[in-house]
Amino acid sequence: MSKGAEQLAMLDQDSPDPLWRQAADLIMHQISTGKLANGGRLPAERDLLTQLSISRVTLRRALQSLVEDGVLTASHGRGWYIAGDVPKEFPNTLESFSETAARLGLVPSSDVLRAEAAQATLDEAEELSIAPGSTLFHLDRIRRLDDVPVAVDNSFFPVALKPDLEGVDFRTASLFQLLLSSGVDLARGETTIEAHAADAELAGHLGIDVGKPILVMRQNIVDTAGRPLLCSTVQYVGDRYRLRTSFSRSRKGSAR
Repeated sequence: MSKGAEQLAMLDQDSPDPLWRQAADLIMHQISTGKLANGGRLPAERDLLTQLSISRVTLRRALQSLVEDGVLTASHGRGWYIAGDVPKEFPNTLESFSETAARLGLVPSSDVLRAEAAQATLDEAEELSIAPGSTLFHLDRIRRLDDVPVAVDNSFFPVALKPDLEGVDFRTASLFQLLLSSGVDLARGETTIEAHAADAELAGHLGIDVGKPILVMRQNIVDTAGRPLLCSTVQYVGDRYRLRTSFSRSRKGSAR
């Protein structure tokens, strides 16, 4: 069996995601993390079939979906090849920027634009379900992967969650890890994503042209009881970011 096939994990037969989607996600993860090289050929289909324990029809559907996404190309009689420029893939699970970078084999860093306490405005207080005027900590950063700017992240949260932030070097420190280490329950992110055009200020931070497409992700992170803890707005360069998610039909009732 080839090295690339040996690196693939087994599929979850109990997952609500179809097997072809799981297989496609595993292959995409191997490419994004550099375990399967851009421009190279995928392991032989027989190796993938053995490793993943799926049918040829299921594997072909997974591979074809990656062709449609621009990740793979098919060469008749020769196999499946990885496209030369595959965007880095970000998760559909809640993880920090540093965790994402580590998963992709990249080095995270930040340029700190703002790191200070301030009183909550009416809108901020409403988002966090706290009293107006409560003290918040604001953290605005240009986020980089291998020194390439990929996003501007504006976050705020009640200082009471982590009052001892003075002196923290947020050029390298992970806000998530600081909060988690203090026992803050970051359980779930309620998220919306929409497209915008970069204004002059954002374009300057990210080194792109004014008007270039960006993806704006607004996220409210809550604990297991649904209590808001942390709000963030992250503006990603459109061609340096990919979010993969999946949708499952409810099994309640039946179609008529």
